[in-house]
Amino acid sequence: MNFNPPVRDTIFALSSGQLPAAIAVVRITGPRASEALQLVGRIPAPRRAVLARIKDPVNNETIDAGLLLWLPGPNSETGEDVVELQLHGGRAVVSAVLAVLGRLDGFRLAEPGEFTRRAFENGRLDLTEVEGLADLIYAETETQRRQAYRQLGGMLGERAEFWRAKLIEALALVEARIDFSDEGDVPQDLVAPALALAKSLRDEMISALADGRRGERVREGFVVAIAGPPNAGKSSLLNRIVGREAAIVTSMPGTTRDIIEVHLDLNGYAITLLDTAGVRDSDDPVEQEGIRRARARAGSADLVLWICDASREETGPDEAQATTGPPVWHVHNKVDLVDPACLADRRAPVGKAVAVSALTGQGIDDLLRELTEFVGAMLRVGEPALVTRERHRIALQEAVVALDRVSGYAGSPEEEFIAEDLRLAARALGKLTGRVDVEDVLDVIFRDFCIGK
Repeated sequence: MNFNPPVRDTIFALSSGQLPAAIAVVRITGPRASEALQLVGRIPAPRRAVLARIKDPVNNETIDAGLLLWLPGPNSETGEDVVELQLHGGRAVVSAVLAVLGRLDGFRLAEPGEFTRRAFENGRLDLTEVEGLADLIYAETETQRRQAYRQLGGMLGERAEFWRAKLIEALALVEARIDFSDEGDVPQDLVAPALALAKSLRDEMISALADGRRGERVREGFVVAIAGPPNAGKSSLLNRIVGREAAIVTSMPGTTRDIIEVHLDLNGYAITLLDTAGVRDSDDPVEQEGIRRARARAGSADLVLWICDASREETGPDEAQATTGPPVWHVHNKVDLVDPACLADRRAPVGKAVAVSALTGQGIDDLLRELTEFVGAMLRVGEPALVTRERHRIALQEAVVALDRVSGYAGSPEEEFIAEDLRLAARALGKLTGRVDVEDVLDVIFRDFCIGK
C-alpha cells in the first residue's frame, strides 16, 4: 500500500520590519511558490535579482515595481522553492501584494516561525541553530549577538553531533561483542575500548556543563539586585543608573512594594537591575510580601548591591545571606551629606564597598566601571560557553547520567546494559539537536519567532 503524504501549503509573509519603510520584503516558500511568479509574468534566472513589475493577475493592474529573486529548492533557506519580492515599503503596496497572494490556490499567510520551522524540518538547520537564530533576532547587546551568532553557526550542534557519532561507534563495538561473541574472528575485548571512549566523552560533557551558567547569563542578562533598608536611596540609584524615572521615589518608607526590573546594556553586557522593597520589620501584610519577594530575588541574583544611607549607621544584610548567597557589594549612598573623613573609617563587613550619591551622581561612573569589570570577569572565563539554554543543559545532563552508569559497568560482563545506556546517551544528544523526540518542544521554540521568519 502506497502512502502519499499531504502536499504542504505554500506560505507567504512580510519578512521585513514595521511599515512604512523604504523597502518591504515579502517571502514565499512551498511547493507552489513558482506560481507566485505569475505576478511578474516570467521565471527569472535562479539567484539573480531582477527588476520586475508586480501585477494583479485578475485585472493585470501594476501594483508596484521592485526586485525579484527566484530561489529553487533544495538550495534555499527553507529547503523548498522560495520567491522573494523586494517592494516599496508602503502599507498599501504590501497589503495589495499580500491580498493577491492570498487568492492563489494553496497559498496562505505564514504562522510565526513557520519559515524557520520548515528550514529545520528540511535539514537546513538543527534545533540549536534555530535557537541561535532566535537569540540573534532578539539580541540587544554585543555579547548576546556574538553568542547567538556562534550558536547559529553550529557551535553546540556540531559538537553534539560529534559526541553522538562517537557514542554510536562505542555502541557498535559493544553490539558486535553481543551479536558475534561466538565468532572466532571477532576480538574478545571490544567492551574495554567502548568504555574508554564513553568515559572520554563523559568528561568532555561535564567540562561543558561546568561553565558557571555563563551562556544563560549572557542570553538572559546578568541579574543585579538593589537591596537594603527603606529610604536608603535604592530607587534613586536605579533611576540615576538608567537615566530615567523608572522607579517612584518618595520620602515615605515602604514606597516600593513590588520588584521593578530594568534592562540595561552595560558596555555590551546585558544587565537586569532589580529595585526591591526596603528590608525592615513591618506589620503591613502587603509590605511583608514585598520584603519576602525582595529577599528571594536578592538570593537568586548574580550580584547584590546593598544600599546603605551613608549619613546614618546602618547594618548590612544578615551574615547568612552575605556569606552563602551571591556576592554582596555595600554601596554607601548619600555621600554628599557626609564628611569624607568619616566615610573613610567605615568598612563593609563583607564584600566590596563603594561610595556614591544618587542625587549628585558622585561615584556613579566608578560604580558602573567596577560593575562592568566584574561582569566581564564572570562571563569571559575560558572558552565561549557551549550551553546557552536550560534545554541544552538538561539534555547534556541526561547524557552524562547515562554515561555515569556505563562507567559503573567496568569489569562487568553486562554488555546489554552497557549498550542500552550508550543508546540513551546518544538519544539525549539527538534531542539536543532535534534528531529525535522533539515534537513536545517545537511549538515552544517557534512560537517566539515573528511572522515571516
